[in-house]
Amino acid sequence: MAGFLFPPAEKNVSKHGLRIHERFFKRLLDVFSALIGLILFSPFMLIAIFAIKIESHGPAIFTQIRAGENGKPFRLFKLRTMVEGAEDQLKDMLNATGNHLQNPVFKFKTDPRVTKVGRFLRRWSIDEAPQFLNILRGEMSLVGPRPEETWVVSQYNDFQRQRLLVKPGLTGPMQVSGRADLDFNDRLACELDYINGYSFRKDLIILWKSIGAVISGKGAY
Repeated sequence: MAGFLFPPAEKNVSKHGLRIHERFFKRLLDVFSALIGLILFSPFMLIAIFAIKIESHGPAIFTQIRAGENGKPFRLFKLRTMVEGAEDQLKDMLNATGNHLQNPVFKFKTDPRVTKVGRFLRRWSIDEAPQFLNILRGEMSLVGPRPEETWVVSQYNDFQRQRLLVKPGLTGPMQVSGRADLDFNDRLACELDYINGYSFRKDLIILWKSIGAVISGKGAY
């Protein structure tokens, strides 16, 4: 299927995404929240961009192809928190630590690639603010599974692909259940529980809990 990493899985899938009315209200929340978010975070993003450019070489905005709904690739936006060329160092670090899909996914508490400004931005989740643009473009939702890299998603089995039944989110069940401290299986269980038991009320609860998660800083690195 052109434009997709693979055809949407049909086996071992308990649901095929959200119902029409669920999508409608979820999209309304997305557009309204993204517009407000861009307005509120714009001053902080401008200051962050200035700080990033002063501290290190490279663009202030980091872009990467991620897997969206049904595995459709899209370009995700973030404020850069790592040194230039950090992606080239990732696989060597994974091999050195034995990290794979059963371990915490590609997060290191003492990652040498993260800059000082980047650590501050990650601590307060300011680096994610440009993703309000992804939400307005319809590529992401305010709440949903985290958008994963395409090379990781290409290794999913049919059961794991269920997390691609909905749009990825700026925040989600992972962020309010441990963030980067969760291993892959626990993260998957949280996200599938969210998808299979979806409700608009659940989105609002996750949004409220996300504020507490950002303030506490638990699992943010």
